[in-house]
Amino acid sequence: MDGLRSSTDPAGARAPEGTVDPAGPVCKGPLDGVTVVEFGGFIAGPFAGQLLGDYGARVIKIEPPSGDPTRTWGVLDDRGQSLWWPGIARNKESVVLDLKSEADRDVARKIIRGADVVLENFAPGRMAEWALDYASLAPEQPGLIMVHVSGFGQDGPRAADRGFGSIAEAMGGLRALLGYPDRPPARAGISFGDEVSGLFAVMGTMAALVERSRTGLGQEVDVALYESVFALSESLIPDYAIGGITRRRTGSTLPGIAPSNAYTCRDGVEVLIAANADSLFRRLCAAMDRPDLAADPRYADHQARGTHAQALDREVAQWAATLDAADVEALLDEYDIPRGRIFTPADILGDEQYAARKMITRVVADGYADPVPMPSVVPKFSRSPGTIRAAGPRLGAHTDAVRAEFA
Repeated sequence: MDGLRSSTDPAGARAPEGTVDPAGPVCKGPLDGVTVVEFGGFIAGPFAGQLLGDYGARVIKIEPPSGDPTRTWGVLDDRGQSLWWPGIARNKESVVLDLKSEADRDVARKIIRGADVVLENFAPGRMAEWALDYASLAPEQPGLIMVHVSGFGQDGPRAADRGFGSIAEAMGGLRALLGYPDRPPARAGISFGDEVSGLFAVMGTMAALVERSRTGLGQEVDVALYESVFALSESLIPDYAIGGITRRRTGSTLPGIAPSNAYTCRDGVEVLIAANADSLFRRLCAAMDRPDLAADPRYADHQARGTHAQALDREVAQWAATLDAADVEALLDEYDIPRGRIFTPADILGDEQYAARKMITRVVADGYADPVPMPSVVPKFSRSPGTIRAAGPRLGAHTDAVRAEFA
């Protein structure tokens, strides 16, 4: 497909040092034979399309003449191209259609007739305006699966409102829990609300495909961003409705869970230590050479440690500050205590576990001066692994070929 050179190009010359073959020999993936037509832009829907493509589906991305806005989002290279685009649009074919044109809408219908799944993240009702909605298409294509991704879902009083991942994080209950109690809500440095919605869109797609294999019938899958965030809220609602507890922002810890925090070592490196279970805590005390902590009634069990979490955190922090991170990690490993550095991108690129699992794929993308490193396919399949077969394509790179195929 367009846009990819592996570590050895067709002429036998080596690509730039550090470029790797995407997952070795190209495998078909578990969704081989499934065709997805992706409409829309930004993050949630396209991220779902990326994952479906990773798993082997053919993803035909319909773009307006101006292109998906993500092509110029985030950090740009010296040519004004997004460093995000090669990843979020990987394994996709770019077809430019002006859906304001009836002629191009007719082309879209022809492409959909050859597809299993339509994935769209327009405002509810937009597809119906173009007669590209499920009600218009399903009578002639009863096996079609249409996956909607929107801020508030396809119905309800706010269905027509604009919805973004940040709003979903607020309404889904997440922002109320992020940050410190004496400060405004914080946010993660990624588009969490969008991306978790993309994950639910993929799960819904695959569940609908399994159901269709039994019945032969497609259906609509309705993913709302705020509901996707809310679905991860654990016991937030029963804690309030039954337990009378409104969970609040608690900084870097969870109430009642100790010790489980990031601690700054002598060399300034932060290491997260999770030793909140009774046996883990006793081993941590041994690693710290602090038998007095193990014998202290304030820390005798999980409940007690949770009650006295701040005092215990101070003890662990003081110990960590006397050692470099490598020495802290060595001791924790010796006593089999879960730990992990707070990784920067440099740490990820240099980490032996990431390398052993081949979790970074460097792709040489058309128009980009340097290979673009990106996360590899997750999860890993033993028999039919997913692959990165192509970087995000040039705008309209596949328009002519796809138009001819579905004419």
